Amino acid sequence: MASAGKTRRVLIIVENLPSPFDRRVWQEATTLKQNGYEVSIICPTGKGYESRYELLDDIHIYRHPLPMEANGALGYLLEYGAALFWEFYLSFKVLFTRGFDAIHACNPPDLIFLVGGFFRLFGKKFLFDHHDINPELYEAKFNRKDLFWKLLLLCERLTFKTAQVSIATNESYKRIALERGGMDPENVYIVRSGPKLDRLEITDAVPELKCGKKFLVGYVGVMGQQEGIDYLLHAARHIIYDLKRDDVHFGLVGGGTELEELQKLAAELGVSDYVTFTGRVPDQELLDMLNTADICVNPDVANEMNDKSTMNKIMEYMALGKPIVQFDLTEGRFSAGDASLYAKKNDEIDLAEKILELLDDEDMRIKMGELGRIRVINELEWKYEEPKLLQAYDALFAS
Repeated sequence: MASAGKTRRVLIIVENLPSPFDRRVWQEATTLKQNGYEVSIICPTGKGYESRYELLDDIHIYRHPLPMEANGALGYLLEYGAALFWEFYLSFKVLFTRGFDAIHACNPPDLIFLVGGFFRLFGKKFLFDHHDINPELYEAKFNRKDLFWKLLLLCERLTFKTAQVSIATNESYKRIALERGGMDPENVYIVRSGPKLDRLEITDAVPELKCGKKFLVGYVGVMGQQEGIDYLLHAARHIIYDLKRDDVHFGLVGGGTELEELQKLAAELGVSDYVTFTGRVPDQELLDMLNTADICVNPDVANEMNDKSTMNKIMEYMALGKPIVQFDLTEGRFSAGDASLYAKKNDEIDLAEKILELLDDEDMRIKMGELGRIRVINELEWKYEEPKLLQAYDALFAS
């Protein structure tokens, strides 16, 4: 959006995923570009995104290496330290080449405020795009509230204090911005992670992905501790061995720190022949799996973090007309509504039974899939969020 003939220049910083792989960040970037902003992005490299610099859709992407995908205190220290170094270095590179007027920081981690706060001293704007609630994530992973948990709360609070405007992905995150972050309600904007239907195209199924089975259960997402894939694998074992069903295959798309451990767990449970782990794959392979799936699942662990978080995969399932089974979480229920069945929290047996209930009722599957797609088309698609993003930016540049 040009203001008084001057183009607004934005630098987006994201640490945990490369662009354009991170769909929320890329949708925000392209929306800003299409509305007259100049956009640069700093992000890590990743599989398929190894180039250190790329110009894509007239958006300048600067990528940096990371020493490892963090898992444990030392791993996080190395990752975050390296990320901060590269974010400062590349910020100066952008500043002295293309320039920027505002920094748009996407967590995790909640340390990018150090970059934003530094450049605020020189008149730059700072917007915080709140993707993850890290204190809740830490508590869920390690089941404790110790010094590190307190440090995460401090970093979160300092991030909000540094930001002139913040973006929340849902009402739960907005409450955190107001109550823990102390932000003025007028400076907090809800911008949900709605899918773009031109990317999520409904196509023909690929029968080979069912591996000879009648049904395919699809999943897309991170293979981490909080995603509940262990519950899903135990549910698969219950379906296959206790309920004597050998007509169901599971297609799990995504990478993460727990991928190898989950593959080992599948082998220990005796379900490896019924589960395909693809790892991180290109969009087309992801879409093939989801378009082939009869139903999709979201086994996210029931905890404070997941209860308050909106999961992109739910909306992607709905955009493709897929009925869903998930644990009963607040934001998951808000997003999916009647397009999902809800299993008891962290109950792998009930999860298994809900999966079979839906697989065995074709009429229900069709009805729920249609309801989900209609909700996305009429309410949740990204085009409904674009004006809210632009409104947040108008407020940022007016501050």
